[in-house]
Amino acid sequence: MIPAQVHLTLPVWLHEQVDRQRRCEDDAAKVALAIELARGNVEQRTGGPFGAALFDGAGRVVAVGVNRVVPHNCSVAHAEMMAFMLAQQRLQRCRLNADGGRYTLATSAQPCCQCYGASVWAGIDELLIGARAEDVMELSEFDEGPLPADWIGELERRGIAVRRDILRDEAREVFRLYARMGGAHY
Repeated sequence: MIPAQVHLTLPVWLHEQVDRQRRCEDDAAKVALAIELARGNVEQRTGGPFGAALFDGAGRVVAVGVNRVVPHNCSVAHAEMMAFMLAQQRLQRCRLNADGGRYTLATSAQPCCQCYGASVWAGIDELLIGARAEDVMELSEFDEGPLPADWIGELERRGIAVRRDILRDEAREVFRLYARMGGAHY
């Protein structure tokens, strides 16, 4: 029989850590949450060193995600993808900003080629980034894949503002922690 459904979950610890009523007023607070999730995923050994959080225009958390590729044997279970899918499920629409609201994705690290592509279609208005792709590849075994030469310009032409290097040193430290803990995909 061919499986007819996919079931992906976030780790239990994450539900206890994220306050859904919390407002993140600025870019640094949003990226700090994504970094906190990435660090928790490494410390709890529940996935790779990546975290993401989606916020509405008031700075409230809509959904979060952490890397769950290895635990679910699913190559698309990246932090950003998990956050996108959970937000889309929660809001019951595939394009988040179809309601006219503004949505921000905060990531602990620059989206890989897969998550970059999903960002184009998910309906976000802002992308906030901690570590750069070159940081990820320098400090870990992850291959972030190819992006267009002007990937930021491509997003901005589609109405997605990009700000990066937000708490970059703190984001890089998660990859160092991951390496100290053996760097294995959990």
